[in-house]
Amino acid sequence: MNRIRIAALAGLLLLAADASENARKRAEGYLYGHRTLLVPLPYDKAQLSELLGKTGCSMAACTDFGLSSAFLAALAEAAPDEYGQLAEEMERPADKAARRKAAGPKRKPGREHHE
Repeated sequence: MNRIRIAALAGLLLLAADASENARKRAEGYLYGHRTLLVPLPYDKAQLSELLGKTGCSMAACTDFGLSSAFLAALAEAAPDEYGQLAEEMERPADKAARRKAAGPKRKPGREHHE
């Protein structure tokens, strides 16, 4: 799957604190026209790479809305001025995803006998 498609599916695009200006512009380009949040992290590339197990990592996408919301809530707890607004913005899509998951798959009328 290409990078732009992943960014479109993601709830968050995380950017390392020491990411280059080019990486920041590329991340913003991935997100153009999408509702994905760009989150500058307090971690540098070395820390992000170590946590994700991938060398030279300056950005990462999180496609799980519940995980994205929990991650931002934890960041907001540590630095409310910097991440509080982003955490609030992420709550609505996370709640919506949880409701869709709880409702189960959509079923068309008349398809019951195929299961």
